[in-house]
Amino acid sequence: MMVIVVENVPPRLRGRLAVWLLEVRAGVYVGVYGRRTREMIWQQVLDNIGQGSGVLAFSAPTDAGFEIDTCGPNRRLPVDYDGFRLVAFQPRDAAVERPEVSGPDTPGDESNAATKMEANIETNIETGPGRTP
Repeated sequence: MMVIVVENVPPRLRGRLAVWLLEVRAGVYVGVYGRRTREMIWQQVLDNIGQGSGVLAFSAPTDAGFEIDTCGPNRRLPVDYDGFRLVAFQPRDAAVERPEVSGPDTPGDESNAATKMEANIETNIETGPGRTP
């Protein structure tokens, strides 16, 4: 199963997604496809996202049972924390474009932003959010 959520995207992308997936709410698309079709649909999102943002969640053989990927400016960024995917939140004024990082199928170097996110998560776990060590 896969779920794609998009915000502030061009109408042509919404139409393209509606061809492949069921739109259960505005901007929320659900379907069941294999890896190749899922990757093709997500590539359509990446190619046509414009100034919008999107997130893809899909079933995967991980501890959580799913994987996530994002595109566009967003306050929530997926971070790998000891092999487990968590979501790190940026401050309101710091919504950033997700840096290009390798996906779950292609191992590679972690981005600088992901490393900073992990440091923030560790600090928040040790001291609590908004507190300094």
